[in-house]
Amino acid sequence: MAGHSQFKNIMHRKGKQDAVRSKLFSKLAREVTVAAKLGMPDPALNPRLRAAVLAARAENMPKDNIDRAIKKALGGDAENYDEIRYEGYGPGGVAVIVEALTDNRNRTASEVRSNFTKSGGALAETGAVSFMFDRIGTVEFDAAKASADDMLEAAIEAGADDVTSDEHGHEIVCSVENLHEVARALEAKFGEPRKSGLVWRPQNTVAVDDEVAEKLIRLVDNLNDNDDVQNVYANFELSDAFMAKMSD
Repeated sequence: MAGHSQFKNIMHRKGKQDAVRSKLFSKLAREVTVAAKLGMPDPALNPRLRAAVLAARAENMPKDNIDRAIKKALGGDAENYDEIRYEGYGPGGVAVIVEALTDNRNRTASEVRSNFTKSGGALAETGAVSFMFDRIGTVEFDAAKASADDMLEAAIEAGADDVTSDEHGHEIVCSVENLHEVARALEAKFGEPRKSGLVWRPQNTVAVDDEVAEKLIRLVDNLNDNDDVQNVYANFELSDAFMAKMSD
């Protein structure tokens, strides 16, 4: 999980920069609209929409923006977006998964492929690297919501598979099928989670040197700058020295 947590922390800092906030809100709104269009417009009855709303709130997206995105789906004038997963290899042979919501498959594929090529990596066929990841459900709570022991006990009772607790919070892992039930049970006990949804978790991580790390971070940043890209996952692990440099 070390590389997974490092990667999340880097993306979190990236997401907090003012320069990308408008773009981030646009991506969050797109996911809210798609989720509302595919299922019920009520977050309490639509797990994917619930996860999308939680993600929007976690980034302090205004309630009016969220409501507008849901109404857009109900109004029937929302664009039709295709969900696409791209897989490839970044610098150092690192496995990368890119999830996108696009209204133009050709444009998005071309742009994603270009990002990989410019980084010294290569886009591959679907399935080429996803076998190195597990598709899991995760629910996250702030550390103050419960002690590690109380969260572990409640998570096991709710049907979760694993819990990781530290000063940054609690991450509960469960199967894709159990996510909705686990999230509901824990929310009833501890209040609203800060995050809930499906992610790709690497089974193993690859240690990379600082030169490769810089290229990988640049690749991930460029992919995230694409309006159609919703999520990026990778299986690399950074050195402590590089993490410290990133934090400066």
